[in-house]
Amino acid sequence: MPLTLKVNGQNHTVDTPADKPLLWVLREDLGLTGTKFGCGIAQCGACTVHVDGQAMRSCVLPASAAEGREITTVEGVTDGASARAGQAVRDAWRSLDVVQCGYCQSGQMMSATALLAGNSRPSDADIDAAMQGNLCRCATYHRIRAAIHEAADALEA
Repeated sequence: MPLTLKVNGQNHTVDTPADKPLLWVLREDLGLTGTKFGCGIAQCGACTVHVDGQAMRSCVLPASAAEGREITTVEGVTDGASARAGQAVRDAWRSLDVVQCGYCQSGQMMSATALLAGNSRPSDADIDAAMQGNLCRCATYHRIRAAIHEAADALEA
């Protein structure tokens, strides 16, 4: 079934089953491999993308449910409404050397960017709530929180 998806500002028509998870359409059909497969049950956050500006788990979202909506992947967060927050997050991630193995980081960064796009001065509780369910097997949670605060400070400057 052909679906038209707006991904990173561009329309793409893909011939795919309506129930195929958006994650696999992004990776297999569109070649956007920054979004990672982790658990397949929306528990780890590695597959996080933005749909209409909200952080969503693409491993359980049928591609047909994303049709007609704005989809942003980690490759496209440099454009649009989240661009400023995305740049601040990327800069803070580098500055604080957040990444260890790096596997979960695209999902972590997408959740952090969505948070900061809607709340430029998050408290620790706000960060914990927004990042809940984004798992990091290397346990860099303290650096992730510090990076989000640093990104928030950069947005205020």
